[in-house]
Amino acid sequence: MNIRFFIACIVLIILAACNNNNNKSAAADSSKTALAQPVPGTPIKYDSSKRYIFLTWDDSPQPPGTNICKRIFHEAGVKATFFSVGMHYNIEPRRKRLLDSIRNSYPEFLLANHSFSHAFKDNYNFFYTHVDSAVNDFVRAEKEMGIQVKIIRLPGRNTWAGKTETKGPKTSENVAKKLAAMGYNIIGWDVEWEMVKGNSPKQGASELANKINDKFESGYTNEQNTMVILAHDRMFQKQPYMDSLKAFIAILKKDPRNVFETIDHYPLVQNK
Repeated sequence: MNIRFFIACIVLIILAACNNNNNKSAAADSSKTALAQPVPGTPIKYDSSKRYIFLTWDDSPQPPGTNICKRIFHEAGVKATFFSVGMHYNIEPRRKRLLDSIRNSYPEFLLANHSFSHAFKDNYNFFYTHVDSAVNDFVRAEKEMGIQVKIIRLPGRNTWAGKTETKGPKTSENVAKKLAAMGYNIIGWDVEWEMVKGNSPKQGASELANKINDKFESGYTNEQNTMVILAHDRMFQKQPYMDSLKAFIAILKKDPRNVFETIDHYPLVQNK
């Protein structure tokens, strides 16, 4: 056998073996990365010395408000949850892309369920007295928007429900109980950033931050050392209100006890 041919064969065998090992190593690294990727709903360990703040913004996708809030949260380095509405998602491709970007941004942002029709377009009395139709509305929203967690906020009702508790207005009780029996957690709110004229913040940044601190200090929250804040995406479309949101977050961040989390880490959800 020609000695050069023999040497060439040996080299090819060695290279093939190296490539095979490299491929196995790459596959192993890929597997480790997949395992390390956070999954919505994975519990966290609470620190009793901290105060947990859940920014929960309703009615997305509502551009430009949703885009603006998402950008402000990202720049401030805080986590937030977007309770979204199916009929807003289906309007046009750009809204679908916006909501897809929220879904794909976990653990920074979490996509949660705020119904498909927003209580049959704000027809609250009819919605909550037709229990099966209301429940189906949430199931449809979950399916069409690809929501990965069984976490719901009822439109127009400050209701809490899950395996360990049910409380809130009587008008929504039957819907909440049926959803809870199906494995859903219903999340209300401790403080609302209220609106005037349908789209402008009522309270200023300092006023709202002071109210939150007072509630923390008095222990007047649904769960100890937690604060669920409700607002709506469309409130922050104009520059003065964008600035107010930035100032509000900055005030809260000054207190080292405050930790921002997504609502899948709320105690009611974790203790299911």
